[in-house]
Amino acid sequence: MARMVIVGGGIGGLAAALAVAARGHRAVVLERGEFAELGAGIQLAPNGIHALDRLGLGGEVRERGVHIDELRFMDGVTGEHVTSLPLKGAYRRRFGNPYVVVHRGELYGLLLAACRRAEGVELRAGSAVVSYRQDGATAAVRLSTGEEVAGDAVIGADGIHSAVRRQLVGDGEPRVSGITVYRTVIPMERVPVELRWNAVTWWAGPGCHFVHYAIAGGRFLNLAPSVENGATEAFAGVPARKEEVRSAFASLSEVAQRLLALGEEWKSWVLIDRDPVDVWSDGRVALLGDAAHPMLHYAAQGACQALEDAVLLGDLLDAGTEAIPGQLAAYNARRRDRTARMTRLARDSTRLWHPAGEAARARNAMLSALTATELHDRVAWMHGAREFGGTAPPHGADAARDLTDAGSA
Repeated sequence: MARMVIVGGGIGGLAAALAVAARGHRAVVLERGEFAELGAGIQLAPNGIHALDRLGLGGEVRERGVHIDELRFMDGVTGEHVTSLPLKGAYRRRFGNPYVVVHRGELYGLLLAACRRAEGVELRAGSAVVSYRQDGATAAVRLSTGEEVAGDAVIGADGIHSAVRRQLVGDGEPRVSGITVYRTVIPMERVPVELRWNAVTWWAGPGCHFVHYAIAGGRFLNLAPSVENGATEAFAGVPARKEEVRSAFASLSEVAQRLLALGEEWKSWVLIDRDPVDVWSDGRVALLGDAAHPMLHYAAQGACQALEDAVLLGDLLDAGTEAIPGQLAAYNARRRDRTARMTRLARDSTRLWHPAGEAARARNAMLSALTATELHDRVAWMHGAREFGGTAPPHGADAARDLTDAGSA
């Protein structure tokens, strides 16, 4: 039985704790602040629900989440409905689960409650990790207080600004995308009845797009417009004036404007990610989730990939502690290509959503020509995964061919 020191108490860290505890190991989860998850909506494709099934939480998520009928693509300028990827019937039969959206806090609460119930999981708040060390038999982290917490392995699940990654990979600060996203949540009763679509809907415009979908059992509508505005410095959760949001998306059509006008108490983020790396394990230390492969949210797969990481990690930790370095290297190798492909897809998706004029018309013609089965084929590599250690095309493969795969968050 191994003792796993998990750095970070977000979705990925808690999922990892559940996965290793289910294999009979012990996990201590170190969170720098309190165990709490902020944010609004989160999308879970069937692969994410499969991972949650493995963690014993799939049923609760299916019960609480909104089961989405379609991914709806709109021309944001003309208001034309270009195409929809159906998510019922054949989709659910093919991929074995629904496409669900939940409030991020709901998912986090389920994971946290499960960790508190689980034997072998210890949760420690107020434990900021600054570095790690290892020898041939153990690994340990040092907290900002100077305390050391030791175990048989360290899993860095401490997000895009990971202290563990800083020491393990050493690739500096995250990449600033030049894109700002605005987010707010509004009560569904404020939304006109004719616009209460059971869909993840995005309106594609010149240099921008706008996504909305129901969360919290349909009680609220999550609004998330994004714009390429050349931002050069990262910030997160900064309040934004309603007029600023309306001005940034003035090119969008009347229906999109009606929905944007409903938003209050907007906050803004400049989106950041990192280039994929081949190696995120080192002996008894490995990364997970956003610490390993942070991606823009445009593939709607960030949380799903962290859950996949956790499940595969648990699957591989099935021998004595002396085998841990090899198991962590295998985990890294089996997850690397899939998550790199997701990262490239999320970046490249703006080439599908943000063109103008003739390029936008050509995009519309291409998308509208695809049948439902063809659309399902395009997302099968993402949404249909169940083993989570599959392969993907080489790093040089063109992610642009997967652009019609992308959802958005």
